[in-house]
Amino acid sequence: MNVNHSGIRRSIRRGRGPRGPLLPPEVPRWKSRSESFDQAVIDAYSPLDQRWSRELSHLDIAIDTIPRMQLSPGMYLPEEIVADGAVPLGRLIPAGIDRAGNPTRPCVVVFRRPIERRVGDRRELDLLLRHVLTLLVAVYLGIEPLDVDSDFDEDFL
Repeated sequence: MNVNHSGIRRSIRRGRGPRGPLLPPEVPRWKSRSESFDQAVIDAYSPLDQRWSRELSHLDIAIDTIPRMQLSPGMYLPEEIVADGAVPLGRLIPAGIDRAGNPTRPCVVVFRRPIERRVGDRRELDLLLRHVLTLLVAVYLGIEPLDVDSDFDEDFL
């Protein structure tokens, strides 16, 4: 048993100190890994959206934990899929018709886990997300990635 400065006794089990998060979820600085990733995607997409807002007004952005497709090494990939080897990092899904016959909007899907596994810190995450989103927006707009982002590095992946 320990006694804190206010005289209240509390138990510290097995010498590990207080348990639980240091910041409660209500505090603005507290974010889960997926919420931090979501914010990184928004931050990476924001400059593209500002520059091409009219052209991208009908494009949705989505984040999926893992890709629901399997690629084989050396497999031909359509330009709508951005991959690192056989691992998809993002995909452009064109507008179409769903199973109920309703029209769907085009959507860029970013895959969280494969991207997180390829980066070491927030800076690398920002660079990779910027690369993936630039490629997919360029495909959607039908223009070259350098026209979308003048700082685009074709040799990044």
